[in-house]
Amino acid sequence: MPTYRAPVKDTQFVLDAVVGLNNFSNLPGFAEATPDTVAAILEEGAKFCENVLAPINLSGDQEGCTRHDDASVTTPAGFKAAYDAFVEAGWGTLAADPAYGGQGLPHVVATAIAEYLSSANMAFSMYPGLNEGAQAAITAVGSDAQKRIYLPRMVEGRWTGTMNLTEPQCGTDLGLIRTRAEPQADGTYKITGTKIFISAGEHDLSDNIIHLVLAKTTGAPDSVKGISLFIVPKFLVEADGSLGARNAVKCGSIEHKMGIHANATCVMNYDGATGYLIGEEMKGLRAMFIMMNAARLGVGVQGLAQGEVAYQNAAIYARDRVQGKALGIVANAEPIPEPASKADPIIVHADVRRMLMDGRAFNEGARALILWGALHVDLAHQAATADERQVADDLIGLLTPVIKGYCTDQGYAVATSAQQVYGGHGYITEWGMEQFVRDARIAQIYEGTNGIQAMDLVGRKLGMNGGRALRAWLALLAQDIADAKGDERLAALAGGLEKATGELQAATMWLMQNGLAKPDNAGAAATAYLHLMGIVALGRMWLVMAKASHAALDAGAGDRAFYDAKLITARYFAERFLPDAGALRRKLEAGAEALMALPAEAF
Repeated sequence: MPTYRAPVKDTQFVLDAVVGLNNFSNLPGFAEATPDTVAAILEEGAKFCENVLAPINLSGDQEGCTRHDDASVTTPAGFKAAYDAFVEAGWGTLAADPAYGGQGLPHVVATAIAEYLSSANMAFSMYPGLNEGAQAAITAVGSDAQKRIYLPRMVEGRWTGTMNLTEPQCGTDLGLIRTRAEPQADGTYKITGTKIFISAGEHDLSDNIIHLVLAKTTGAPDSVKGISLFIVPKFLVEADGSLGARNAVKCGSIEHKMGIHANATCVMNYDGATGYLIGEEMKGLRAMFIMMNAARLGVGVQGLAQGEVAYQNAAIYARDRVQGKALGIVANAEPIPEPASKADPIIVHADVRRMLMDGRAFNEGARALILWGALHVDLAHQAATADERQVADDLIGLLTPVIKGYCTDQGYAVATSAQQVYGGHGYITEWGMEQFVRDARIAQIYEGTNGIQAMDLVGRKLGMNGGRALRAWLALLAQDIADAKGDERLAALAGGLEKATGELQAATMWLMQNGLAKPDNAGAAATAYLHLMGIVALGRMWLVMAKASHAALDAGAGDRAFYDAKLITARYFAERFLPDAGALRRKLEAGAEALMALPAEAF
């Protein structure tokens, strides 16, 4: 049976010493995020995730969701009680607007809890996670009346939300959607069509489900320019907020899928359902991207979360499982503990250590990057000056596809390596490792496949606003590297990051010279470029963490083992991850010629 312990100490280290949460206490919402308050939130969130959600993760995966003859859906045993406890404790209100019942804390604090939720039970975490995305869209483009009706109940968790984009004939290419919205005399619309892959589309957790649906109005252009966004509630809502009649939207079926079995992924049929335009007509794609950008950052969290819980269990197993004799030494060059034994714990073997250290180096670096990114979501709205808000928005916009793409690719790799540590037992359901692998796999696919993230980075984000975001990012890297060079203890890590950053700059120049003239070069290079950017981004976070660790040790910090482990892991990242930057640059500079040479019929 797998276990989970929320990495509270590491989260606090990142929030305090890397993100520097206390430095922003003058900004709205941050004043309430005192060290004591944040510590209490993390501790209580850890208890909830460890004691309530983790125990029903494996059983929920095995039971799955059930669709009934009346098109209703029930979640696995224990999920309704867990969701009621989630709502009662107010976990969904952390970063929500106080005007609608939220606590108004920084998004970065809620992101830390989101990691714990997803590690403990990824399928469960998707129900409130999608609700938060729907709230973001309504907050951004909804009318005052829509906000007044929907947001307080969604923030509280009594109602939940979804996003309905994909149809059988189209995924990323939303211009192909066929769902139609016919205007009615009373100002509403009749929504007709079928949506697929709708996470949390139907369930028994909340009193109402607020679907946000993309559709084309009558006479609108048959392209992305003709898409509008509509609120389509499961139950119609009266003027006072009470629930009315059942709307004409039903779950046609539940998808039978590889993982996240305890989340109801539904085919949703809209048969003249009553819908309400949200935002401007034919401006729906912009509104939906508000949800999608939030969701993409959330999916990056899922990549980290599955890597973390898989790593934790693999480390426990490696310390306990006895197989094979050590080669004569173990960590710190100490003799093996039992020279006369027939076998030793597998953690003494270098290749097992490699898999565990890869996981540790990624997880801790990704946690720092994601929380740093979440801070910049806050600063994009709350920073004191317009220039600071612009820089924060530029940086998180540039790095969103990296956080989604790189963190989910690597999170999946960590999960599969953790499974490998178990040998044959990793293939057996009761150990839980194969569930982590299956659950992690979806994160590379939904909310825009990682190939789409790479193309977004290369084809759109790099050149946006004349490359303003990229210049800000490179300037930040250069400043951190220059500052670190003054400390000989950081010289090796800073030097490695400087070299990797040079590879990134050279790769960027190659794309500028070769991608525009031959677009296939950009497509062929995109994934390698995204991974190169990801390595540099994590390298920067490890440089900041190493600097903070030395500072803590210099100040006589009590938990020396924690900071020593940080410094060893930083060194490991420098030696084992940063050198990949050169190979990735050479790979992308190979261009598209060989990749595109075979005729289609040869495949």
